[in-house]
Amino acid sequence: MKVVTGLGKYLSCIVLIILTLFILSINSEDKLSWTPVERILVEVTAPVQNFITQAVRMTKDIWLKYFFLVDVYESNLKLKREINAIRIENARYRELLASLPRIERLLNFTQKYKWPVIAARVIGWDPSGWFQSVIIDKGENAGLKLDMPVVNSYGIVGRVVSVSPSYAKVLLIIDQNSAVDCIDQRTRDRGMVKGKNTSVCDVAYMNKSCEVKKGDIIVTSGFGGVFPKGIPIGTVTEVKQVQGELFKQVKIKTCVDFSKLGEVLIIKDHPQINFGHNSSEKSKKN
Repeated sequence: MKVVTGLGKYLSCIVLIILTLFILSINSEDKLSWTPVERILVEVTAPVQNFITQAVRMTKDIWLKYFFLVDVYESNLKLKREINAIRIENARYRELLASLPRIERLLNFTQKYKWPVIAARVIGWDPSGWFQSVIIDKGENAGLKLDMPVVNSYGIVGRVVSVSPSYAKVLLIIDQNSAVDCIDQRTRDRGMVKGKNTSVCDVAYMNKSCEVKKGDIIVTSGFGGVFPKGIPIGTVTEVKQVQGELFKQVKIKTCVDFSKLGEVLIIKDHPQINFGHNSSEKSKKN
């Protein structure tokens, strides 16, 4: 009953509005003013008519704005996707731009030493955490073998200790299991660089009579059958003479910044090296 009653009220309002419009529309052009009855009808129906007009206008605005907002939302999503793509592309370009000086230095290194090399990129550190080693993105398929020396434009990085078809592990010279035969570039005194798992390494077996001093450059000696001669290892930071000891205590800071290791070069061949088991095979033949 309530629904029927409410519907009846709405129908009555609609009929009243239509009747009013009809009465107003039958006025002749000469009769522009309203009659008393028309004035009453207008006063009664005008608020209702105004309400309906406002409701229709509001509904229309909401409807149009809804579709407009939907379009704006879709446009925003599209723009955000484009901005993200541009940001990723921009980051790639910035990384390429930042790598240009490193690549330039590597090219200068290859031109200086004239050794056949394989370029590789460091893609990760040894996940076990037991060794100071890195994984590079070249392996047997690229011609890598065990004990090949690895360098960058600053100096010695390490040597290849494990190889798979597409990847290889490089033991860094800062690892505590690493030892590199070396000489003082200035005095030609010989020693052995030993890793300590930090960028500071010890130089063992430097005779107490040697003239090594702070600031000297330590380079590879070429002995040991792995690293070629004359590649920088580090700079002397500390020299101590302990009474009663046969050798001086010498420390160096490596030329290579291992925390920023990116691109490296693997030396395939040079006059002072025999990779793998070549040296043992030669001794057998002899």
